[in-house]
Formats: sequence, structure tokens, C-alpha cells
Amino acid sequence: MASIAVCPGSFDPITFGHLDIISRGAKVFDQVYVSILNNSSKKPLFTVEERVQLIKEVTKDIPNVKVDSFHGLLVEYAKDIGANAIIRGLRAVSDFEYEMQLTSMNRFLNHEIETFYIMTNNQYSFLSSSIVKEVAQYSGKISELVPPIVEEALRAKFKK
Repeated sequence: MASIAVCPGSFDPITFGHLDIISRGAKVFDQVYVSILNNSSKKPLFTVEERVQLIKEVTKDIPNVKVDSFHGLLVEYAKDIGANAIIRGLRAVSDFEYEMQLTSMNRFLNHEIETFYIMTNNQYSFLSSSIVKEVAQYSGKISELVPPIVEEALRAKFKK
């Protein structure tokens, strides 16, 4: 049986920190779905479709990665695609409490799906999409934080 994992997130935008977690997860699992949560309560900079295209472009060299989007409960989505695992990244101890709550709820909802945490590379431990957007908004240096296509997309968004 193939091991299928979901790496969920808003990815608004995807960063090198996200790519670190995705590529390392892809070495462990047969198939990794990078799945964008379509959360109507958030006001993202990029549409779901734009994020899907950006992620497809920056993961095109990782053959066992698929890009998708979903709404609703993560464990239901995971079940629908046949995933038996969820991949989450941890940057710092401050992430742990929130992640523990999510994992506990997901386990309550479906005890057959396991959550695996991957510690981010130290060079990305401070990195978040929110920080990248703020720096990009003020024309700051982001070339070491996001792939070139993402930097271009951010620059275009903030020119408007």
C-alpha cells in the first residue's frame, strides 16, 4: 500500500521554509499532496488558483508531489484522497501548542490518520508568509526567502 500524506496550509505565498518541509516529506512518503486550505475567514493576498499555480511551478521537479486545494475538515479531505498521514512543519516551540491542539482534534475526528512533524531547517525558523508579505509590501529584500517566481508575483501584487 502506498503511503500518501497531505501537507496542508494556506501557502500565501509559499516560502523556502514550506519547500523545505515539502521536499523532505516527499523523501519519506510515496505521494505528498500539497493542499491549500480554502479558508473563507481569511483574506489572502493570492487567490487559491494563483497559489496552486505558484506551488505547481516551484514543486515541478519533485515528481511525487501533487498540488490541490480543499475546504472543510482536513481529515475528511485526507480520507477522500486516501491519505494516511498529515505533514506539518514546526519552526519553534511557540508553534507546538497550536499544533498539538490541531493534531489532537484531527486524531479525535479520525484516529487512522497520523500527523508527522518536520522541524524546519534552522535558516527558515523565523520565516512565515505574513513576514514575507510585509517585507515585500515595502520593497524589502525577499530573494532568499521565496523562489524567484513567487518574488515576481509578490512584486506584481504590490505594484497595484
